[in-house]
Amino acid sequence: MLAIGLMSGTSLDGVDAALIETDGEGAVRPIAFRGEAYSDAARAQLAAATELALTFERPRANPEVLAAADLITRTHVLAVQKLLRDAGLRAGEIDVVGFHGQTVAHRPDRRWTWQIGNGQALADATGIPTVADFRSADVAAGGQGAPLLPVYHAALTAGLERPLAVLNLGGVANITWMGSDGGLVAFDTGPANGLIDSWVEAETGARFDADGALAAAGRVDDTVLTAMLDHPFFAQPAPKSLDRNDFTIQPARGLSAADGAATLTAFTAATVAEAFLLLPERPQRLLVAGGGRHNPVMLRMISEKTGLTPEPVDGLGWNGDAIEAEGFAYMAVRTLKGLPISFPGTTGVPEPMTGGVLHQPQSRGE
Repeated sequence: MLAIGLMSGTSLDGVDAALIETDGEGAVRPIAFRGEAYSDAARAQLAAATELALTFERPRANPEVLAAADLITRTHVLAVQKLLRDAGLRAGEIDVVGFHGQTVAHRPDRRWTWQIGNGQALADATGIPTVADFRSADVAAGGQGAPLLPVYHAALTAGLERPLAVLNLGGVANITWMGSDGGLVAFDTGPANGLIDSWVEAETGARFDADGALAAAGRVDDTVLTAMLDHPFFAQPAPKSLDRNDFTIQPARGLSAADGAATLTAFTAATVAEAFLLLPERPQRLLVAGGGRHNPVMLRMISEKTGLTPEPVDGLGWNGDAIEAEGFAYMAVRTLKGLPISFPGTTGVPEPMTGGVLHQPQSRGE
């Protein structure tokens, strides 16, 4: 099947759209990819909606959040249309869209997770069957609802020697471990770029620490680092997941801009090393996807803490920026086929589970 996957991460940098050909099992062929950056106004609107959503006891209609959801839907429709144009394809040639939406709050401890964006509206606007709401069924069944990419990581790495691990360094970091016996274990390890981005924006006005330059100029404050590692999340067994806002930059307040960036980057590296202690077997290789793979200081710190050299997945011929979007295209096909997308070892759900809600367009795209 030809499938488009859409992803807007917690870093609020924009929409990723990927087109792949897949059977939802072992066959995967990436075809096209593009990223659509959010404007400053859109980022501010989404950040405000997220901050508000975190104050709710459970998801509910709210004018500010509904306006943000409409923004998400319109932006994703535009991303689909531009990707089709890039690929020289018509909507009618695409079998399905996997629409993750934007996470504004993730509370598996309360049996809910909230991704805004209207799957039916996207299906109607594009004319393509759309699978949305990938996480709710898992959470309602007692799972963490995250991470969901492990099933795609397993497909991508099928020909590689195991055990190995794929580390995704997005706003939050998550790791997928694939054992020599076929075992699959995954969980969120801690913040990745989210805290660093927030710190750099607050201290310098920049959106992120380009090439880790600010962190490279600073010194790690071991007292602050030790205090941050004392968070109860790290003592929890896997599988486990995080909301981007479960951690804040507050412990680093009072440090210089450079020292704060260095300390928060070291925090990400230390949490990855902590995660290794929860894996059934030490991986032989550590493949790295997500925006954090562009940060050489972060990768160096991870190497020092884990004893493995992080390998950006681009070296395998993958597009490290496209992996998450491709993954939701892959999972959308699995949803159409009734195949599971989450597993006891990846989200803690009691048994392998299908997920996602299918929305049929009112009229099929041309």
